[in-house]
Amino acid sequence: MVSQRVRTAFGWGFLVLGCGALLLSGVKAEARAKARLRVIVSRVRPGRAIPPDFAFCVPSEKGHVTLGPNKSPAIKWTKGPKGTASYAIIMYDTDVPSERSDVNKEGKMIPKTLKRVRFYHWLLVDIPPSANELALGADSAEVTHHGKPAGKTDHGVRGVNSYTVFLADNPDMKGTYGGYDGPCPPWNDTIVHHYHFMVYALDVATLGLPDNFDGPQALKAMSGHVLAEGSVTGVYALNPAVAKHLPK
Repeated sequence: MVSQRVRTAFGWGFLVLGCGALLLSGVKAEARAKARLRVIVSRVRPGRAIPPDFAFCVPSEKGHVTLGPNKSPAIKWTKGPKGTASYAIIMYDTDVPSERSDVNKEGKMIPKTLKRVRFYHWLLVDIPPSANELALGADSAEVTHHGKPAGKTDHGVRGVNSYTVFLADNPDMKGTYGGYDGPCPPWNDTIVHHYHFMVYALDVATLGLPDNFDGPQALKAMSGHVLAEGSVTGVYALNPAVAKHLPK
C-alpha cells in the first residue's frame, strides 16, 4: 500500500520552486563577504551519502521506492558575530530535473544533460539568537501525510517546502508541507543529488514573512541582513546504479 502510494505520488514528475536561484546567489555572495559559521549536521559528512534516516524516500524492491523515516537531522552551528538577532536554516537540492516528463517513468532515464533547478526541503527562520542547535527529529519525526503546518514553533518559524507543490495532485499526500522533509530524488535519475544545509546569522529578530512563505520569499527577505553563513553538503540517490558509488 505504501509503495503504491509512493509510486502514485512521485510518478507525475517534478514541479518545483526554482525561481529563487538568483536570490540565493545574492544571499550567498553577501554572506561570503562577511563572517563564516561552522555548521555540523550529525551523520552528514561533507560530500558523503546522507543516511536513510533523514530521507523522505528510501529504496524498495517493489515500486522502486517507499516512504522513509524522514527525521530532521541534529544540526549545530557556531555563534554568529556581534549584532546577530536571529538565525535561519534553508536546505535545498540543486539537482532536480527541470523537465518532468520522464521522471520516475518505467523504461526511461533522466539524462545528465538535462537542466536542473532547486527544490527546497527545509525552511526555518526567526530562530532565536540564543540557539545554536536543533536536536534529532526536532522539526520532523516521520513522513506526515498531507504535511506539517507551517508557521511558528518553539524553535523558529517554518516555511512551506517544495513538497507542497510537488504533491499537490496526489489525493493521498497533498497538503501544506511545513519545515523539514528529506531527500526523495527520482529513482531513474542518472546523477547524484546534492543537498545543501545552509545556516545564516541575521541582523533582524524576525524577517516578517507572510504565512506559508516559500524559499524565494525567505531569500528575498534575508537579502541585506546576512552577517554570516555556513553550510554542509551531503549527497543522495535512489537509482541503484548511482547510489552504489556514493561515498559513505
